[in-house]
Amino acid sequence: MPLPTGPKHVHCYLADGTLFDTGLGLGDAPWESVDVERIAITHFHPDHVGGAAAAAKATGAPVYQGGLDYAQCERVWGSDDWPERIAAWFVRHGVPADVTEDLIVQGHAFAPFIRYAIDPDLLYEGSEVGGWRVLELPGHADGHLGFLRDGLLIAGDHLLRRITPAVGLYPESRPDPLGDYLASLERTIEVAPDVVYPGHGEPIHDAPTRARELIEHHRIRLDDHVAALSAGPRTAYEVSLHVFGNELAPTQRRFAVAETLSHLERLVHEGRAARSGDDNRVSYTSP
Repeated sequence: MPLPTGPKHVHCYLADGTLFDTGLGLGDAPWESVDVERIAITHFHPDHVGGAAAAAKATGAPVYQGGLDYAQCERVWGSDDWPERIAAWFVRHGVPADVTEDLIVQGHAFAPFIRYAIDPDLLYEGSEVGGWRVLELPGHADGHLGFLRDGLLIAGDHLLRRITPAVGLYPESRPDPLGDYLASLERTIEVAPDVVYPGHGEPIHDAPTRARELIEHHRIRLDDHVAALSAGPRTAYEVSLHVFGNELAPTQRRFAVAETLSHLERLVHEGRAARSGDDNRVSYTSP
């Protein structure tokens, strides 16, 4: 399914009557020409859940979504003040006013296009839907799900072949998303699916190797963040300039700061960094 930005596409999969993910919901979709008995959502990000209501209406199929994931879907896409809440969060972490103002404008312009399904059937670790076993794989999203059957894993954005899934810390989310993600990667190594079908890019035929590559990537990133704190207290925004460089558009800077926060909080959990501040400003230092 096409996307207007980013990777320019998202994969939806149809297997034995189960449709996995629904795209952003913009433009034509083929739902009326295919046999869909049920719809399963990997996570609440717009390119995966945005077309869920339209797909359900076109097919008459029930929608299944993770319990935690749906709760976050309501808090974000079902709220009128999410853009202001996330902007205040970034201000607290040192992001300049012009970037946060852009977040508010984009958030209000974008949110109305997201049509998630209201009151879906909720899924949890160990649930089954259409013969697929549900795995909770938090990290890229707190409530991210994978669907496993016969050695095949429908993985959403948990594991991607050529790019690194974004792992950011946002308001009202789990406190250590990078720690969650590293644990999910270790679980992927243990499960060792034969083939992973991702939300973007080509299928992955050696999931444990790719998972180990991502673990190593984040190990190096964590060391980069430690180095950025050597000069004294810094906000997440200031650390993001050190790690990701100065030349980013406002939207990309938002993702960079969120990713920086996930790494800084992992360092806090590991005892390699310390957090200080209040509701107005937060900074991080070497312990």
